[in-house]
Amino acid sequence: MSILLTKKAAEHIEVALRERGKGVGIRLGIKATGCSGMSYKLEFIDKALQDDIKFESFGVAVYTDPQSLIYLDGIELDYTKEGLTEGFKFNNPNAKNSCGCGKSFHA
Repeated sequence: MSILLTKKAAEHIEVALRERGKGVGIRLGIKATGCSGMSYKLEFIDKALQDDIKFESFGVAVYTDPQSLIYLDGIELDYTKEGLTEGFKFNNPNAKNSCGCGKSFHA
């Protein structure tokens, strides 16, 4: 089981956490919504929950819950900047298809 960050994603999160002034990492989860059925939920966290599962890439902690991990196992979170557009890109091997915006998927 794994959730990975690219170096660019880890650096972006590290800077954001430093600017925020607090936090132990980010939580990556899923919710039933979006144009393809499920969408990614990404947030800063100040404290891990009791059932959270922790992964670490380049010194940055990523937490998820056991239910989300079923759909996120093996995902790589990247941070891209193309022209005026920048943001996280989800490379999920469990997604059978995804919408054009890349924020929702169907497993």
